[in-house]
Amino acid sequence: MSTTAPKTGHVDVNGLHMYFESYGTGGTPLVLLHGAFSSIHNSFGSLLGPLSANRQVIGLDLQGHGRTADIDRPMIHDNLADDVVAAREVFCIPQADIYGYSNVAAVALNLAIRHKERVRKLVFQSGAFQLSGIQPGLMEGLGQMQPAMMYGSPWHQDYQALNPKPDFDALFWKKTEADKQIKDVTEDQIRGLTQPVLLISGDNDLPTLEHMVKVYRLLGGGIFGDTPAGSPRSQLAILPGASHVTSIYQIAVLSSIVPRFLDEVATSPMAAQ
Repeated sequence: MSTTAPKTGHVDVNGLHMYFESYGTGGTPLVLLHGAFSSIHNSFGSLLGPLSANRQVIGLDLQGHGRTADIDRPMIHDNLADDVVAAREVFCIPQADIYGYSNVAAVALNLAIRHKERVRKLVFQSGAFQLSGIQPGLMEGLGQMQPAMMYGSPWHQDYQALNPKPDFDALFWKKTEADKQIKDVTEDQIRGLTQPVLLISGDNDLPTLEHMVKVYRLLGGGIFGDTPAGSPRSQLAILPGASHVTSIYQIAVLSSIVPRFLDEVATSPMAAQ
């Protein structure tokens, strides 16, 4: 566990005054991207110590979330990914590992596709690569939600306590509008990923199990690994008894499998494809 106090502050990128926290030292830096309506600590709080035991870990509060005030700009994935790239340039980090959770896992994937040379490894948790991979009827139900339905929730309370210019209703509708502009990632784009990917999902999560297996197969997985070629560099973890909300709090499992994946040196000639 990291015993040093984090370095905290803001970086100015793309018109955004983005809040960050940095833990630990050494290794390839790991950048954490929290879920929608969340923040660094709301999504990753209990994991910060285990993840930063042997590496630098940088958590970012994305546009309008946590301690980062919103700006007059759409909250689409391309913009959020560009903010992460710009922040890493401020930190002088040429390459990093990326860990994205929930809706923002798609932002992490966006980075891995558009900035391959900047992403060494990708941890993709509780997200879907295509809308068809989300549990049936879920998006339709979310589309009918109102901001007041989240009042008093841990996400609403966290936002109200942290944000310098809180306007939860505005954040809710901006995120809802951004959801309408999400584009599917193609199978060819998944096959074209050059980085090892750790796919993580609860067994009753936002993505269907069939979708996670499909993506893993696109990455070269689902084979008989006891051959000279060995297993692919990418991995799939299904967390037992875990929903979308609770999957990120499976600390004992995540604090074991994520560092191990990041630390592994590929010994198999088979690349993710």
